[in-house]
Amino acid sequence: MQFFKKTNFDFLRPRKFMYALSAAVIVAGMLSLVVKGIDFGIDFLGGTELVIEFDGKPEIGEIRDALATVGLAQSEIKAYGLGETVLIRTVEQAEGTVIGDQIKSAIGSRFPDRTFSVLSEHKIGPKIGEELRKDAVWAVVASLIVILLYIGFRFKFIYGFGAVVALFHDVLVALSVLSLVDGVFPWLNVEITQEVVAAFLTLVGISVNDTVVVFDRIRENVKIYRTMTLAEVINRSLNDTLSRTIITQGTVLLVLVVLLLAGGEVTRGFAFTLTIGTIAGTYSSIYIASAIVVDWNLRKAKAAVRTK
Repeated sequence: MQFFKKTNFDFLRPRKFMYALSAAVIVAGMLSLVVKGIDFGIDFLGGTELVIEFDGKPEIGEIRDALATVGLAQSEIKAYGLGETVLIRTVEQAEGTVIGDQIKSAIGSRFPDRTFSVLSEHKIGPKIGEELRKDAVWAVVASLIVILLYIGFRFKFIYGFGAVVALFHDVLVALSVLSLVDGVFPWLNVEITQEVVAAFLTLVGISVNDTVVVFDRIRENVKIYRTMTLAEVINRSLNDTLSRTIITQGTVLLVLVVLLLAGGEVTRGFAFTLTIGTIAGTYSSIYIASAIVVDWNLRKAKAAVRTK
């Protein structure tokens, strides 16, 4: 199935503008990270998390009032599902299960006539949270290094370099957007959690898959169209794979949008991160990875002419 047949778009002509656009988004995001920062979940900060199911839909304000009696009014409280299940998170630290016991006691005192059950309770210490932050960063970096080696071996080093730059671009764009929208849209759960880190790693896999498909077609077309310049071959290859890209990435985006809108509070951060990353990954396969290969070869050709 093809949405477009025999297209002849000049994808590479605006690549300089696209470089600038990507740089602007990333710079804005990095400034936002420096000035405003971004929220981390208790996975990385440490704290206590409880998921409590009530026998009826509770008022969030009443739950906050109950927690205020034990000094936990600043806790994060979110209802999801039909509103009967409530997620309570606090970064307050104490020995053992003291914080969790305080939360359950406060809710029991506030709602003496209501039945509730604790579906899950997690406590993470600050040292473990710090180790998880480091491990998350190394996981993303290690995946990029392995991909560089794989694509560099399968194609040429410059292809691997272009692919990894594109992947860094995708991760940085997603992180930049998370920082920029953090606090702007309260309904979005954009704090950095293990689920969001999983979204970054999934993004790397999705993005490199699209890039490898494009590079495979470039390698085939280089052998077929020997009279064409590399830029012309890459443009043709991008047009050849356009329909496949739309079908594959479009299907992923449809699923992610449904998950974002109807998946509930818990998965919203994962879905939003992966949605932004998938859009950035589709864009970067054309305007970052492929464009870097073209510019590298043009510079190499000019250098060869100057040395003659």
